[in-house]
Amino acid sequence: MLKIDYFYWLVAAFLLVAAGYNLRERRYATAAFWLILTGPFAFGAQILAAARTGVQWPAQAMGAGVIALGALAALSRLGTPPDNAEALARRQALAATLRNRLFLPALLIPVLTLVLFVASKWLPGMDRLMDPKALTLSSLGIASLLALIAGLWVTRARSTEPLAQGRRLLDSLGWAVLLPMVLATLGGVFAATGVGEVIAALVGQVIPIENRVACLLAFALGMVLFTVIMGNAFAAFPVMMAGIGLPLLIRKHGADPASLGAIGMLTGYCGTLLTPMAANFNIVPAVLLELKDPYAVIRSQAMTAFALMAVNVALMLVLCFR
Repeated sequence: MLKIDYFYWLVAAFLLVAAGYNLRERRYATAAFWLILTGPFAFGAQILAAARTGVQWPAQAMGAGVIALGALAALSRLGTPPDNAEALARRQALAATLRNRLFLPALLIPVLTLVLFVASKWLPGMDRLMDPKALTLSSLGIASLLALIAGLWVTRARSTEPLAQGRRLLDSLGWAVLLPMVLATLGGVFAATGVGEVIAALVGQVIPIENRVACLLAFALGMVLFTVIMGNAFAAFPVMMAGIGLPLLIRKHGADPASLGAIGMLTGYCGTLLTPMAANFNIVPAVLLELKDPYAVIRSQAMTAFALMAVNVALMLVLCFR
C-alpha cells in the first residue's frame, strides 16, 4: 500500500534538494527556509505521536521552526536566483516548439486524480494500492508522479530537469507556498477555541434561524467572507460548519451533510478569487507574469466569483434539502 507518508517523504526530499541548490549558490537564507520546512513533512507523524504520549519537545522544536520561517521570510530576500540569458533563451525556444503540448502534464493532474479516486471506490484491489485514510491525497500524489513522467516524455528533458526547474519555481513562490498549510491550521485553531460557537450565537441574534433559506445564505456568505479574511476556504470551513452548518442547517433543518460540505467548500473558494490574502493564487501569479497591476488577477476573477457563488447557493437549496 502507498501510505500517504510516502508522498510526504517525497515532498521532504524535494525540499531538501531545493535547500541543497540554494546552499551551493550561497543563498543561505533561502536554503535555511526550505531546510526547516523539510521537518514537518519528514517527521510529522513522529512529532504527532510524541505529543500524544506526552513528549512535547519535538512539537516545541517545530514551533520554534515556524517562528524561524516567519523571521526568514520577513528579514531575508527570498526569491528565485537571477537567470542567465542562455537559460532564458533555451526555455523560450523550447516553449515555442512545444506550444500547447506544455499544458498536457498539468491538465493530467486533476483528470488522473479524479479517475484514481473514483477507481478506488469501484475497482477491486485499488484500495490496497492507496491509503484508505487519505484517498484524495493518495490519488493526487500518484497523479502528480504520472504527470511528471508525462512531462519528461513531452519535453524530452533530462531526468534531473524537474528538480532544477521545480526548485526554481519554488524559489519564485517563496513564503507564499506556506499559506495553504498555515491558513488551514488557523481554521482548526479557530474551531478549537470556540469561534464557531460565538458565530452561532451572533447569527441567532441577527437572522431568523427558523428559516432555512436565511440560514443557508448566512452560511454561504460567511464562507465567502471568512475566506476573504483568512485567504483560504480550508481555514473558513471548520469555523462556519461549527457555527452554522452543523447546528442550524444539518441538525435543525435536516440538510444533507455530504452535499452541504462539498458545495459549501466550493462556495468558500469564491472568496479565494476575491482576496489578496490568497497570495499564492492571486498575487504570486501577477508577480510571475510581471503585471503592472498587482490586483489584476483579482479584478479579472471578480465577476466569475459572484456568478459561481449564486450558482452554488441555488445548488445547495436544491440538493441539500431533498
